[in-house]
Amino acid sequence: MKTETLSVPDLDPRELLDSAEDSDFVPKLPSPLIRSVLDQGRQMICWLPVVVGLGAMLYLALPFEPSIVSVVLATLLVGLSGGGCLWLGWQRLFPRLLGFALLAFATGFGDLAFQARMQPPMPVLPTHATVLTGRVQSLEILPPRNDDEDDGHRITLAEAVFDTPVDAGMAPLRRTLHIRLRDDDDLLPEPGSTISLRAMLRPPPPPSWPGGRDLQREAWFSGLAGSGYALGPVSLSGVEARPSWIEALREAVAFRTAAVLPDQTAAIAATLLAGEAGGIDQQTREAFSASGLAHLLAVAGLHLGLVMAAVIVTLRCGLASIEYVALRWPCRQIAAVCGLLAGAGYVLLTGAHLPSLRALGMASLVTLAIVTGRRVLSMRSLSIVALLILLVSPVSVVDVSFQMSFAAVMGLIAGYGALREPLMLLRGEGEWYRVVASYGAALTLTSLLAGLATLPVSMAHFGALQPWFVLANLVAVPLAAVWIMPVGLLALVAMPFHAEAPFLKLMGVGIRVVQVLAERVAAFPMAHQPVPAMPGWGLLLVMLGLCFLCLWKGRIALAGLLPVAIGVGSIWVAPKPDIFVSADAGLMAVRRPDVLLVGPHSGLERRTLEDWQQALTLPVAPLPPDCLAGLCRVSIGAQTVLLRPHDSSDGALLPTAQQCDGVNLFISASPARKGCADVPSIDRFSVWRDGAYAVFAGHTLTVVSDRSWRGNRLWVPPVGWHGMPNLPLAQSE
Repeated sequence: MKTETLSVPDLDPRELLDSAEDSDFVPKLPSPLIRSVLDQGRQMICWLPVVVGLGAMLYLALPFEPSIVSVVLATLLVGLSGGGCLWLGWQRLFPRLLGFALLAFATGFGDLAFQARMQPPMPVLPTHATVLTGRVQSLEILPPRNDDEDDGHRITLAEAVFDTPVDAGMAPLRRTLHIRLRDDDDLLPEPGSTISLRAMLRPPPPPSWPGGRDLQREAWFSGLAGSGYALGPVSLSGVEARPSWIEALREAVAFRTAAVLPDQTAAIAATLLAGEAGGIDQQTREAFSASGLAHLLAVAGLHLGLVMAAVIVTLRCGLASIEYVALRWPCRQIAAVCGLLAGAGYVLLTGAHLPSLRALGMASLVTLAIVTGRRVLSMRSLSIVALLILLVSPVSVVDVSFQMSFAAVMGLIAGYGALREPLMLLRGEGEWYRVVASYGAALTLTSLLAGLATLPVSMAHFGALQPWFVLANLVAVPLAAVWIMPVGLLALVAMPFHAEAPFLKLMGVGIRVVQVLAERVAAFPMAHQPVPAMPGWGLLLVMLGLCFLCLWKGRIALAGLLPVAIGVGSIWVAPKPDIFVSADAGLMAVRRPDVLLVGPHSGLERRTLEDWQQALTLPVAPLPPDCLAGLCRVSIGAQTVLLRPHDSSDGALLPTAQQCDGVNLFISASPARKGCADVPSIDRFSVWRDGAYAVFAGHTLTVVSDRSWRGNRLWVPPVGWHGMPNLPLAQSE
């Protein structure tokens, strides 16, 4: 029987180019642009998590809460449109790309919309001190608030029940509470224990100004009901839970470290080895932050990578030194798997925080690539991890740790991909001095690439620029890689044999060098330069430009620097509020070119004032004496505003006609009571309805409230709403 061979012709990029040019979808696109898209190849899959993130961000940016019907219809409409593009135009380039983009966008939008509706409602918290009972979910050590205080402790309480007449018989809360314990409390409850304590609670606060950090949205998606502080000691209301073996191990590591090393050196070592960061005082944190070394105090991908690298290099060199093993065993794969197991143990030991878990997921893909003989570092593996995270938790797209982690890894992969040939030339034929030089260059390049990639993101979220971070990281990161972390691992291995002291002392010497470096760099001029708040659209441009710069192949990728520059420039270009009014009208501030004039306020407004200062990077000074005494007129450009930051009469004394003459806006801490006829006003009732206010001066005054900025969303409480009652509602309710 005669058989025929069926041949499948290879796809010629020129044929794809011709088909793309002939497509009805793209009749006018220039050939260089089409060729640039074709050159991307499989790299285009890396844009899937970017589009999923854009869909999630669209849901968060909506000024209203879409109904479940509209969410389903919009998701199906966009998803079916994407499926239709794939079905009808699979053989054409741009219809195929459009189809995948529409499907990814619909996935991000619908996933986050449904997850937002699946969150439990916010409960009503007692407005007075109350006794509550619940299960301790975690215990966290907090840095002291003052230099003369000891470390504080905060517990996360789950399944809490309030002991009040109104809440008698209530079901346990489905959300958690953060409670700061008293500093003099001798009983520190273990996770899993059931405790009772008297505490003052408060719900998540609204933003300090329209466009500020939204703690209510963060609490909605994190499952947090509120926070508070203990008014009395903790008492066990059940059998004390026995601490888990991992918690006991962490405490033992921290205790042995403190027994060998002094004060802050021991605190940093305990952070690196066991994730116990509560012992680091404020002075040390500020020095590391000002020098750009704060990432060394937060266990994340860098520490995991250093641990895995130390284990892999040690095992591979050891196995390669045995001739029989080197010739017959897959030494590279064995070392990689052992390194991953060591990394997983390190993540578990340090608390399994979200950044380290993300890094462990990336490390798992890298190890899988080594075992299967695939390329180790690739954008595709990073995109798979990012896509999985966004599918599980799409709200992570606005999380600072998510943005900084993937910005750093994208910068590293793209940078090493572009500089691979120079690094190979530096390594040469493998002479020892060339190998040492290449490793030193790689560590230096790692610090430079990761720092530059995360710098604009750090400026957006933390409002500070550390211009000397490159200098500090060029020394600190290589020191941590070749000295501090390897010796720390030896100390962990030696602890079961009570022989950790020499290794801890050697590790402490390296940590002390980094401490001195951080203190010296922090003392440099302009080491910690505050920058104004970056608007949301500026951060979006930064992230999109960074993605294009790292994900796109070819020289055209350099065009991504333009949106990054525009996003960074928006810090100084975007308009800033000229007047702030807090969410309870208890604090008002007027912006001047070089100072922020603040009205009288209590200590409860301290966080709000700090947020305003960070947003404007201006020093604080009191308002003029006439404002502090009562009514005063303030000129904002060509506009005049009548301020009443303090009123002991509670609005009973109305402004005179002379005081209201020529006024464009009346702002009062008490009820305005139409004190100035035909003049718009902001008073206590205004902020009760709409939250904090910001006033922008121009040809006319633009007044923006927090409610108009955020819209009526699930996490924005309606006017007069204090939460879902903890007892079942009656049928009529």
